[in-house]
Amino acid sequence: MNAIPPFHLAIPVHDLSAARSFYGTVLGFPEGRSSEQWIDWNCYGHQLVTHLQPEYEGHKDYNAVDGHAIPIPHFGVVLSPTDWQSLSAKLTAAGITFLIEPYTRFAGQPGEQSTMFFLDPSGNALEFKAFADRNQLFAT
Repeated sequence: MNAIPPFHLAIPVHDLSAARSFYGTVLGFPEGRSSEQWIDWNCYGHQLVTHLQPEYEGHKDYNAVDGHAIPIPHFGVVLSPTDWQSLSAKLTAAGITFLIEPYTRFAGQPGEQSTMFFLDPSGNALEFKAFADRNQLFAT
């Protein structure tokens, strides 16, 4: 079996309505089951669940990587270059403020990748990336 099993990730959000607008409308993730306390999202075939935590304040830490302040923790999906470009354009058109603007790291080297970082309305840090050659995902 070559298919990658879907991951499940549950994250806190301070407002489910804002999460529904961001994940459902801005990112375009299909909504699954929900209650007054949580919403399931289809995040590129993975199960992302936003759980209501009204006092949640988002990430607070950063780590220096390649001259950038990388938010810790963060999560995201490795997309195809075409899907990454499409998402980048969609986020730019929606007026999303990037923590790290879309750019390409390691150009012409093993592990060349495009990446971007931004926050959801609750301060959860997201990174979406695409590899020029997905076989280089773990290149050293």
